[in-house]
Amino acid sequence: MAKDKTMYVCDNCGQESSKWIGKCPSCGQWNTFKEFRVAPSPSLSKKGAFLPKTEGGRGGAIPLSDIRAEEEPRMDMHDEELNRVLGGGLVPGSLVLLGGEPGIGKSTLVLQTILRLTDKKVLYVSGEESARQLKLRADRLQTHPRPSGRGEAGAQLPGEPMNDLKVVCDTSLENIFQYIEAEKPDLVVIDSIQTIASETVESSPGSLSQIRECAAALLKYVKGENTPLSNRGGAAGGGAPSIILIGHITKEGTLAGPKVLEHIVDTVLQFEGDQHYLYRILRSQKNRFGSTSELGIYEMRQDGLRPVANPSELLLTDNQDGLSGIAIAAAIEGVRPFLIETQALVSTAAYGTAQRSANGFDYRRLNMLLAVLEKRVGFKLAQKDVFLNIAGGLRVTDPAIDLGVIAAILSSNVDTAIDTGVALCGEVGLSGEIRPVSRIEQRIAEAQKLGFQRILIPAANLKAVNPHDYKIEITPCRRVEDAFRALFG
Repeated sequence: MAKDKTMYVCDNCGQESSKWIGKCPSCGQWNTFKEFRVAPSPSLSKKGAFLPKTEGGRGGAIPLSDIRAEEEPRMDMHDEELNRVLGGGLVPGSLVLLGGEPGIGKSTLVLQTILRLTDKKVLYVSGEESARQLKLRADRLQTHPRPSGRGEAGAQLPGEPMNDLKVVCDTSLENIFQYIEAEKPDLVVIDSIQTIASETVESSPGSLSQIRECAAALLKYVKGENTPLSNRGGAAGGGAPSIILIGHITKEGTLAGPKVLEHIVDTVLQFEGDQHYLYRILRSQKNRFGSTSELGIYEMRQDGLRPVANPSELLLTDNQDGLSGIAIAAAIEGVRPFLIETQALVSTAAYGTAQRSANGFDYRRLNMLLAVLEKRVGFKLAQKDVFLNIAGGLRVTDPAIDLGVIAAILSSNVDTAIDTGVALCGEVGLSGEIRPVSRIEQRIAEAQKLGFQRILIPAANLKAVNPHDYKIEITPCRRVEDAFRALFG
């Protein structure tokens, strides 16, 4: 009988080693190697057990020219934001990992989404909540009138024509495979992967070895044909079901478990946001079937998460007339433009040492912009406190909001308000020049749609647009001084 094998895996990058190492040779982190045991599987040790099958049924390598490349079908999730982040919908037979902080709304997002899939068979596997808790949450998420009566878990939910939603409360991976074989669903939701354990691994649920082996077994199930449960089939089309894994994150903000968990899955979605704000952002960190530059914005409400189709209208306040330190910047996250409100406060340092603080913006980039203002433009801010905030609790990485940031800082410094009908976009260079930005047409169109009268853009972008095609006034700026002169005269 084969003995269990002991391996050490880096918790940060997934580097493997046969012995414990203090410093990871791959990522350079210290004390990140964790021990886990790997039990040999008889099915994996068979010769040719996982050889790919050709159309003739023989195992072996397949010529690239003989592989049929067809457009992947998509499962409509009935959620425009989620469909956009997934690349147009969920691909059947894919493995998706959804991570986020505790209480941010991961389970709520998934549950309200599968409640809309009235034409699909869905199996919800819960390792954290009871069936009654799921029932109460599903009832709360219903937006239609509900008849009286509690019902049982797995039965038709009140107020929704859900005939094919089944709930299972189990943490055994082997039992979960049996439930999938019995129900043959189109979609499987596992909440969460940290609570699932396999009998072949001698460790507690949530350990590195359990997470790694369970995720690998689920991947083989949805991707391969030669698995212990080979006679499977989804409810529609006879293929393997799609699986959505809900995962926890660590205090550092990374997904809990080994890094190989993110390598195994097809798509990694990050659900983030501040619990003190209403807005949540769904980002795609990895997507084998779509772009990773997409994001979805949701608003947390009492009856669940509401997709925000036009975030610009919600991120802008109407009571900013006469207030200094506020500038509107035209940003783009993914492929969608929206206008955000940048707020700045500049005051004399009370304790001699100037403070710098930034919420929703890169702190190091803020220091760079302050150095540009002092060196290139002549504003002395070394002895002043500077506080910057992106309204709405969002975190924006688009460099095109640099011009809006420095405009808000200058507005607060001189205590002069910026006209509410002005929007700004442009990247600020170290020499004080305003560099061109991408997708300038979408930024201008978004500002025009929201009723702005003027927008300041980099002068280099003017050759790519025709000012006569827009009703909004377009003001080109080459340097930071030109933008300040256009704003304050």
